[in-house]
Amino acid sequence: MLVAMILSDLTHYPYPSGRRVVMGQRGAVATGQPLATLAGMEMLWAGGTAIDAAVAMAIALTVVEPVSNGIGGDNFALVWDGQLHGLNASGRSPARFTPELFSDAEQIPALGWRSVTVPGAVSGWRSLWQRWGKLPFEKLFEPAIRYAEEGYPVSPEVAVHWRQAESTFLSLKQPEFQAFQAVFFPQGRAPAAGEMWHSLAYAATLRTIAESEGEAFYRGSLADQMAEFAAQTGGFLTLADLATHRADWVTPISTTYRGVTVWEIPSNTQGIAALMALNLLSEIELCQYPRESVESYHWQIEAMKLAFADAHAYVCDPAWMRVEQDHLLSRDYARDRHRLIQDTAIPLANPGLPKGGTVYLAAADGDLMVSLIQSNYMGFGSGVLVPGTGIAFHNRGLGFKLEPGHPNQVAPGKRPFHTIIPGFLTQDGQPIGPFGVMGGPMQPQGHLQVVVNLVDYGMNPQAALDAPRWQFVAGNRVLLERTVAEPIATGLADRQHLIRRGGFFGRGQMILRRNGVLVAASEPRADGLAIAW
Repeated sequence: MLVAMILSDLTHYPYPSGRRVVMGQRGAVATGQPLATLAGMEMLWAGGTAIDAAVAMAIALTVVEPVSNGIGGDNFALVWDGQLHGLNASGRSPARFTPELFSDAEQIPALGWRSVTVPGAVSGWRSLWQRWGKLPFEKLFEPAIRYAEEGYPVSPEVAVHWRQAESTFLSLKQPEFQAFQAVFFPQGRAPAAGEMWHSLAYAATLRTIAESEGEAFYRGSLADQMAEFAAQTGGFLTLADLATHRADWVTPISTTYRGVTVWEIPSNTQGIAALMALNLLSEIELCQYPRESVESYHWQIEAMKLAFADAHAYVCDPAWMRVEQDHLLSRDYARDRHRLIQDTAIPLANPGLPKGGTVYLAAADGDLMVSLIQSNYMGFGSGVLVPGTGIAFHNRGLGFKLEPGHPNQVAPGKRPFHTIIPGFLTQDGQPIGPFGVMGGPMQPQGHLQVVVNLVDYGMNPQAALDAPRWQFVAGNRVLLERTVAEPIATGLADRQHLIRRGGFFGRGQMILRRNGVLVAASEPRADGLAIAW
């Protein structure tokens, strides 16, 4: 079986990162921040399910990695309980988000109220817990509240991103940004690695959400505070916008790549781009080329480029989709598109969106496996924070288009194109496990590369995450990680790719199951930690 091939050698690490897979039988958890991972283990040790662990980790990550997600963000999940379920907990645009609201703009502003859509993360936590949780809802908040009240030492990678945000957010002078600056830059600067950060207001908000099982966020005291602050500072979010929000259970989409079925959340996410690219790669035997070869890199880049072109032309809120996802995922369509790939790079228009700010986590126990992703977007998000709450809003409105007639054009009550995507693998109707790679447009590219590493090159989970990465940017521009060998960079340049070294290449986690054993790995590009028992 292919899953046996994927996990056939847990001792060979061709790309040493100092990390090794961890293995257990009863449960496993993995996030990009050790304190959040420990929050998940607390739930498992307390007798909770993998869902309890996943939700506790998601809540904790809003505190210990605020540069990437928060209470005011969105999330999505894939859950295996004998079959695969999808959850879309992304928010819709406010009722006042009409095209006329942006008539003076060439693009939607990244900062401020005009990028704020309804936050869906809290509804995602509640929906998952209601269906599969075993512990009291309030229990899942205990680690996050403890970190927020007592403080925690900022981890190194988080500190780097926090410091990078200084120039953007400390220069803002409008009233709606002042509370954000006071909470996240209390000394007029970002905290350094090892410095303590805490927020009593954040802890109080989490306690209110916990005690009300999320109701206060959408129809109670917190909703009142959010709507009132928006009204005072020129925002567009209203009580009605919050009260009408719902998280939706959705049917995951998939493709089968050399015997392994890869699953994604359907539109309004870009997950379909990873599946379309894998369909294109199915048309050749990629393993005939070494993993570290110009040919392997070239084929993957070109497949991803074509998939992005389609995703950004057609993917949007499903109520506005004009092309069936089944058509985009059909093998006939893949064969037609495959013919466009030549020995040299195809120049295409820019398919990209701004760099993301996202957290991904995975959890598993004997019965459940969970793939969950959560984000504020572009790091800290919009820069708008409700005073006295710690609720910092995401800026997911950036996912909309302003182009008249585009299916993803901004409109009231509409979900924007979303970059964050959880992934899951199955084979012959049985689960292999959850995986994900964070980072804006890097995410489907990371999914593609991890699947190729597992399936075509037989890597174990940690090696698949460690391996050098590329990122297609726009046109013929491609970023290469510094660990990519120079002959590959030169060879790609000879094929008319415009190569630049360095950039952001995502951060991921993975938990795969083999013969009842859970094999967990965490991304070496983050502060992450995987634990199994």
